[in-house]
Amino acid sequence: MRMAVAGGTGLVGKLVVEEARKAGHEVVAISRSRGVDLTTGAGLDEALRGADVVIDVSNIETLSGKKATGFFETVTRNLRAAEERAGVKHHVLLSIIGVDRVEWGYYQAKLNQERVALAGPVPATVLRAAQFHEFALQSLTRMGGPIAVVPSMLSQPVAAREVAAELVRLAAGDPVGMAPEIAGPEPLRMADLVRKVSRRCGPRKWVLGFPMPGRAGRAMATGGNLPTGPGLRGRQTFDEWLSELR
Repeated sequence: MRMAVAGGTGLVGKLVVEEARKAGHEVVAISRSRGVDLTTGAGLDEALRGADVVIDVSNIETLSGKKATGFFETVTRNLRAAEERAGVKHHVLLSIIGVDRVEWGYYQAKLNQERVALAGPVPATVLRAAQFHEFALQSLTRMGGPIAVVPSMLSQPVAAREVAAELVRLAAGDPVGMAPEIAGPEPLRMADLVRKVSRRCGPRKWVLGFPMPGRAGRAMATGGNLPTGPGLRGRQTFDEWLSELR
């Protein structure tokens, strides 16, 4: 199959591209660095020419729910319109476990993106994933200084590569709407994971678990990001992933 990966040069996108090629698919990575602007649609028609399926793992780093909503809705509508013009048969979207239970702006933006994707003219599949193992490293290095402030979150982290492989598997099949969620082997506290990363490879910081305010914070701290039903569970534990870091 010919697979187009929106956000194909990001953390997950690169892994999706690798897994798709390993599975024997023809792959085109969509990103600004490849001459395609998902927010305006510039270059999309050319990028999707001949594509059978689009895997959308595009992302925006922001704490603003309004900004995230604008980005995800615009990108999804641009992709869906270009897909319809190109004759794409399947749209696959990566989302997050708990977007329907944790009332945080970014999560609400992802939940809205799910709705837009599933309501579009091209049949869609949505895969909700737990936080990646890599999220702990990102949380440690996101800000400078001697302190890393991490939301008090109970999660079931999963290796990004295992999520990428599942996205490719789903993309090669028929659209299913909401796919079973994918999470890691065990529930863990995010602040504990960030501390482990700090001790393993630095930078050495004081890691502060900060309870976010309101219902969103309570939901994060009490399991709102945990899977609620049967689904795929990754094999690589966080400690196994951490042992591979240099």
